[in-house]
Amino acid sequence: MSHSLAFADKEYETLLEEQRNMASGPRLELLQKHGEAERKLLINIVWPVRQSFKGLILEKEIVTLTGAKAYIDVFDETVFFGLEAEGYTVHAGNITRARFDFERNKVRSMSALGIRYIPFSYDEMEKKPEVCQRSLFELYGKYGTNADSATYKEATSSERELIRYAMRLGRPFQMQEMRSCLGKGPEACREIVRGLVSKGIVHPVKPGLKRNHFYTLDKDAGRLLW
Repeated sequence: MSHSLAFADKEYETLLEEQRNMASGPRLELLQKHGEAERKLLINIVWPVRQSFKGLILEKEIVTLTGAKAYIDVFDETVFFGLEAEGYTVHAGNITRARFDFERNKVRSMSALGIRYIPFSYDEMEKKPEVCQRSLFELYGKYGTNADSATYKEATSSERELIRYAMRLGRPFQMQEMRSCLGKGPEACREIVRGLVSKGIVHPVKPGLKRNHFYTLDKDAGRLLW
């Protein structure tokens, strides 16, 4: 497991424990049963995009249009996204007609509440995590709002591409990797890095050196993509 994912795993455990401590009733039961699918959604898909679990509610309770209670796997209260981890067996193979109807009612109810339903299948998250991440990137880019968005809008297309690339790496990057990513020469890449450093988006791994070879993203850089 990479350093970034190991840190995400630790943050996930902290988030889960905090929310269990505040929950009761059916929601607490669901949080106690949080399984591999929900963990994979948060650590492998959500974390690489957001670089933070702040603003997330696990097993968010809603009241459906028929008055029944339903629960959203991961609710992002900052943008009203309802993220769901769906296993094929549960949601297709062995589902009863009544459960299928309930799930459709839940999706309609989410829409009525202004919550965007964003499902990911277990197989997608397992076999095509980068595809899931790109989809989520696009959704945050289209619907997301953040106090730091002005900084992001001021960034050039090359700066934005480098931010995405570095977030996918999940580790410090070096100039040669940046040149390969952007298809630009060394001087152009150095200018891009200087711009990102001045905005506080990128930091040299060893500050103070006259010449730096490795750089890392600021811990909140992912929020610039919301």
